[in-house]
Amino acid sequence: MKKLLTLFGISVFLVACGSSTKTTSDLAVSNPIETSIDLTKVTNDQVPVTINPGRFTVETVTYRLPKVVQGTYSISDFGKYVENLKAFDYNGNELTVNKIDTNSWTIANATNLDYLTYWVNDTFDVEVSGGIGGDTPFSPAGTNIEPDNYVLNLHGFIGYFDSLKNNQYKLDVTAPADFVRTSALQNVSEKTSDDGKTITTSYFAPRYFDITDNPMMYGNLDVETFQVGDIKIVLSVFSPNQTHTAKQIGETMKTMMQAQKAYLGDIDSTPRYDIYLYLSRGDADSPKGFGALEHHTSTVVVMPEGMPFEALAESMVDVVSHEFFHIVTPLSVHSEDVHYFDYNNPTFSKHLWMYEGVTEYFATLFQVDQGLVSEEEFYSKIMGKIQTASGMNDTMSFTIMSENILDEPYASQYYNVYQKGALIGMCIDILMREESNGNRGILSLMKELSNKYGKNKPFEDDKLIAEITAMTYPSVGEFLNTHVVGDVPINYETFFAKVGLELGESKVETNLVQNNGALIFGANQDSGTIYFNGLVTQNSFWNDNGVKPNDIIKSIDGEKVSLQTANQVFQKVFMWQPGTAIEVVLDRDGEEVVIKTNVETSYTIGRTLVPNPNATDAQIALRKAWLKG
Repeated sequence: MKKLLTLFGISVFLVACGSSTKTTSDLAVSNPIETSIDLTKVTNDQVPVTINPGRFTVETVTYRLPKVVQGTYSISDFGKYVENLKAFDYNGNELTVNKIDTNSWTIANATNLDYLTYWVNDTFDVEVSGGIGGDTPFSPAGTNIEPDNYVLNLHGFIGYFDSLKNNQYKLDVTAPADFVRTSALQNVSEKTSDDGKTITTSYFAPRYFDITDNPMMYGNLDVETFQVGDIKIVLSVFSPNQTHTAKQIGETMKTMMQAQKAYLGDIDSTPRYDIYLYLSRGDADSPKGFGALEHHTSTVVVMPEGMPFEALAESMVDVVSHEFFHIVTPLSVHSEDVHYFDYNNPTFSKHLWMYEGVTEYFATLFQVDQGLVSEEEFYSKIMGKIQTASGMNDTMSFTIMSENILDEPYASQYYNVYQKGALIGMCIDILMREESNGNRGILSLMKELSNKYGKNKPFEDDKLIAEITAMTYPSVGEFLNTHVVGDVPINYETFFAKVGLELGESKVETNLVQNNGALIFGANQDSGTIYFNGLVTQNSFWNDNGVKPNDIIKSIDGEKVSLQTANQVFQKVFMWQPGTAIEVVLDRDGEEVVIKTNVETSYTIGRTLVPNPNATDAQIALRKAWLKG
């Protein structure tokens, strides 16, 4: 999962993946569980679902929707979105159903159970309306039901029986004949109705995991297909106002993924990879959780439709490259917690520093390695991560945080997996380059782990660091035990010195929401107002236009600014381009101040990495090996 910028606890650009044993099924694996979703019978924004498990030989069974899904590290409770679940026997009579918790139902007299029916609400609607209660799923993990678009993250529609998670599934999706449909699940057959108005597509899934791991999109889609080496890439785009096209975005994705494939080299990959892009209108009725959720061979992305293409392309490179690198971990390298994932009572690996952190590091490093960004741009991204990580708890054990990520005080530190987690990957990379005279790095380590384990063999969580130490060098094991298992903050300057870099200060380009990753706004929870904090004096655009610390923002371009509207308004501020005409109304100690101007590029003074003029030849050579493999 990749989330982007968090503002005041509201997702603006969210930048939000114990051993168990397999159960023996009551049903032969050769008899698939038959499921169906009918998009032609939507009523009140609800989709009807039917589940036919075959005949049971036990008296009571439990049916569940996931509480948590893989790739997310928060509770989603997809059972909240299910209504009117009914069970029927072979004579068409209703059986007794008992809802035992948010996501679970038990059915008595299960030997007579023929099928289940229920209706599913989409999470996008609930997300924007305040919800059924509690948190809603991160948008890329959610579901959408609109006349012209269906985001079918199947874990939001199809559940499982406790004893049948390893059974095969047959899924029928019925939709209007003119719908475009994309799915990486195996297409078994298609049947057109007698009147030609609907098509039922049948899909096959080897087990429940494959239901949750293969999202679909249906509706008014724009689809582009292209080849990257031996991988077929399918890009499906829903742009409600047709602002952006799959062809345009596909060119950026193709260039990026060709570079990723070149960087990865001979790592085992996948024959097909799907990118599902939902572009949000950005109004009050649209999803707000921007970013992406990885699956083993696909990713679902939600982004604002109103972004200028250049900004969208840059965000897609950052977000999708992260998700694509998940084909390394957890696809090829993962723990027992991932391999035997419990959707209702999950346990979590200690190694988010690897799943998300190293993945994010690859997504940052490959761009300089393959010449997509300059060394200076790469250094700026690294310094941005250091700046953001410094605002989080730097004395928290990463392994303890990872294992307890659903609970506080750890849950609120999750964003740090993309910051300090990536920096941990960087430090290991530099250490391995140093120890091997530039010949080995963290990518070679991940290849070795992939060769040892692979898709079908999990590692033991508690043994991973010892295995990595044995595969690499004592210095790597010492680093992991001190700074990842332990709670000692990392002195990054020590690692930069190894590659002949030092910290300096310079004028760096920033945006109108942050200085080097630090927000220039604050929130008053009591009054519900948003104000500029002291960092605004270091943001050239706002400072040059006379903004002062503690100025309360009353409105931006006529839209009232408050805790409730900040998410929507600051999305637009973040996307402002030079030349855009704006009007900002401030409250300065009770006096109204109006700023009416055109946007200009903003700068701040920030710490940056620069080559040490006294660097040795060995340090320069190590830097080259680090940045260019």
